[in-house]
Amino acid sequence: MSTSILKIFKLGFPWQTKDPFLFCVYHLDFFPKGNSELGPNASLEGRNLGNDFTIKDGWRMYHGQTIPGFPVHPHCGFETVTMVNKGFCDHSDSLGAAGRFGEGDVQWMTAGSGVQHSEMFPLLNTDKENTMELFQIWLNLPKTGKFADPHFKMIWHEDIPIIEKEDAAIKIVTGDFENEKGPDPAPDSWAFDKTNEVAIWNIKITSNGTLTLPKASQPLNRTLYFYEGDSALIDNQEVFPDHGIELNSESEVSIHVKGKSAKFLLLQGRPIDEPVAKYGPFVMNTDDEIQKVMQTYRLTQFGGWPWPYPDNVHPSEKGRFAKYPDGTVVEK
Repeated sequence: MSTSILKIFKLGFPWQTKDPFLFCVYHLDFFPKGNSELGPNASLEGRNLGNDFTIKDGWRMYHGQTIPGFPVHPHCGFETVTMVNKGFCDHSDSLGAAGRFGEGDVQWMTAGSGVQHSEMFPLLNTDKENTMELFQIWLNLPKTGKFADPHFKMIWHEDIPIIEKEDAAIKIVTGDFENEKGPDPAPDSWAFDKTNEVAIWNIKITSNGTLTLPKASQPLNRTLYFYEGDSALIDNQEVFPDHGIELNSESEVSIHVKGKSAKFLLLQGRPIDEPVAKYGPFVMNTDDEIQKVMQTYRLTQFGGWPWPYPDNVHPSEKGRFAKYPDGTVVEK
């Protein structure tokens, strides 16, 4: 095995990640045509509604009962980075923030001291199928940021740099690629400090094309996820889709795609290197802190739920938009 490759592993659900990331989920659903309620115009018979994670007919309902997605649930002590490459996501939260984003947009939410939100997948097309491709990445917060004020940030795809190389396109959600810088992350994020070299890159390499990943300036956790294509030579080691590759961040790495074009996600960052205690949607440093957070949630509901439904969606005619906690609305 190449000295630039530390480990190759099979991808599960969710994807295995390394500090400072907690995990990454990849959703690809070929939803049918939508109905008048933004749900599937198809029978839900035979699905374990409320907990439907088994792909049936090419799609899943997740925790949704009538609309696919994730009705209201709490988070505390970390951040979610949600990248929607295809389809749309409707966000609503206990801060009063809301949005509809997709077509390459990214939402960055710092849960910090606690927030409730819902993430629903409205099936807006009633005359054709509704394909959805989405990554949700959980990025940890250090002890000093666990109780930061919650923060909602929308990063529109028009503002995300895409580096065009001879054989590849690199979308920089955060971090630097060569001399190009991605958008600023949320202000309390581990990624906000550039010395942590946090990177989230979505990479497409053309058929039989080659891309060289630049080396970082320090030892980092760097993982490449191969999720679409035929095969690739990574420093002459053949790798197939549905595999993750842990890389030596202090080495340049050559990726040569064999066969059809291929897609990769890269997650990189300096580890926080602190204890991690997790219980469902809560991430702290100790079990005692988890118990205290759960007690806080029972007492405060992290501000309550200001929306009419737990699986809140926005009107079908609504385009891409963001409503911020201060009431500011941005329409795209």
